[in-house]
Amino acid sequence: MTDLESRICRLEDIEEIKQLKAKYCRFCDEGYDPDGIASLFTEDGVWDGGRTFGLAEGKSAIRKHFDGAGNRISIARHQVMNPIIEVDNETATGHWLLFQPCTDAGSGKAVWLAATYTDQYKKVDGCWLISHLSIEVAFFSSYEKGWAEEQFLDGRQP
Repeated sequence: MTDLESRICRLEDIEEIKQLKAKYCRFCDEGYDPDGIASLFTEDGVWDGGRTFGLAEGKSAIRKHFDGAGNRISIARHQVMNPIIEVDNETATGHWLLFQPCTDAGSGKAVWLAATYTDQYKKVDGCWLISHLSIEVAFFSSYEKGWAEEQFLDGRQP
């Protein structure tokens, strides 16, 4: 492979990973589709939301983790930005910032979420999948009080 071919391949890999992350966000924002979200992970994939959101290991556990999530969060708008993606052959890492306005379905209250995603990806049968997704929460606060007055909702501290 020439240097130019290698550089183009790297750019194509980065773009495919960006599309993968966008699909993840879309599935979350359209009611937390458990089958759609799970389809983006490797069979042994890990979704790690820490103490704030829990841990799911394996594709079936990820599917189960998101089953009914749309009933708990009625509106979510994942806005991911500032991607730093490093590709190393058939594996890659990604670092993303998340800002997410959402609505807690139980209380009907608006909340703010800001976090950092640190992801690991693996190319499986020529397609990129998420092998490990972890979330480090910066704040998860009520709309009314905001993150300066209330960094974390009760029980949602990292």
